[in-house]
Amino acid sequence: MPAARTPRVPVEERLFSLVLALLATDSGLSKTEILSTVQGYRQKYSRTGDNAALERQFERDKDDIRELGVPLETIDDPSAVGNNQALRYRIPRGEYELPDDIAFSSEETALLTLAAMVWREGSLSHESRRALLKLRSLGGAASVPELEYAPRLRSRDAAFEPLRNALDRGVVVRFDYLKPGDEAAPRREVAPAALVQHHGRWLVSAVEIGTGAVKTFLLSRIVGPVQVTSTPFTRPDDATAERALADLEQVWRDRTATVRVEPLSDAETRLGKRRGTTRVAPDAFTVHWTDEHLLADELASFGPEVTVLEPESLRALVLSRLTGVLRAHGGSTSPTDVDVRRGTGG
Repeated sequence: MPAARTPRVPVEERLFSLVLALLATDSGLSKTEILSTVQGYRQKYSRTGDNAALERQFERDKDDIRELGVPLETIDDPSAVGNNQALRYRIPRGEYELPDDIAFSSEETALLTLAAMVWREGSLSHESRRALLKLRSLGGAASVPELEYAPRLRSRDAAFEPLRNALDRGVVVRFDYLKPGDEAAPRREVAPAALVQHHGRWLVSAVEIGTGAVKTFLLSRIVGPVQVTSTPFTRPDDATAERALADLEQVWRDRTATVRVEPLSDAETRLGKRRGTTRVAPDAFTVHWTDEHLLADELASFGPEVTVLEPESLRALVLSRLTGVLRAHGGSTSPTDVDVRRGTGG
């Protein structure tokens, strides 16, 4: 009789469960305790077998929640100081909570509660909903009137489910893919090889029909519905999630940008906590990236707090975004308003 399949746990549910567990401990949890007990890991954990793949998944998850601004700490086990195998992990609640000078009105609290309900009902299992109630009981929650209507939205891109369906069935899909700068979205015909999440974004690694090339597509750039065909396709042995993530990591390591940040600004705090960021001057960082357009979006959001030093292509992309904001608000886009040399508004 075949063994039962391990139930699939969505990545956002696994990350939520990890944050929940690390918030609930003062002394921290060891890697073994996390992998053997936390939802999303424990289903795959083997007490006697090889857990190397699960440990790599945990390392990626740590990076993801840190990039979301969660202050995950690594601490020594008091009984085994200096032993890396005995390290413990925790999220200090004092650093994760809102500052004392931030408060919400009853209307704002209601809106935040509605947003939480939308995400929770659309994305979390019954088990995680129970865990959320436990978490709220630890810190308390504002009392708001019962909301009789809460829309149900999916937290993933709309393309995720049809692509996962095609991946499970081993069939070809077709979709329109719009890259930044293109006026039209050409039709792509591919065989999905793996769905992966890299730095908080979903991508599909797929074999392109006709050329046999393995390419990676960002799900948020798929426009319109994904057409799942009945055409079968046998994926190459090396077209795996591990290979796709390794390739993305290599791209991320190879591509860097240098930016100047305003001291004590939000940009300095957030960019300084990005994985792989190095400080090359008192007011400058080198950051890694996999997609130049996505990095340009992020840097432009900081406005005058960031100046792009290099590469020139990234500086031009940030400049175009800032001038677009000026035009949208009826402002001038002359060099006196946007510093072309620096590539940022200032």
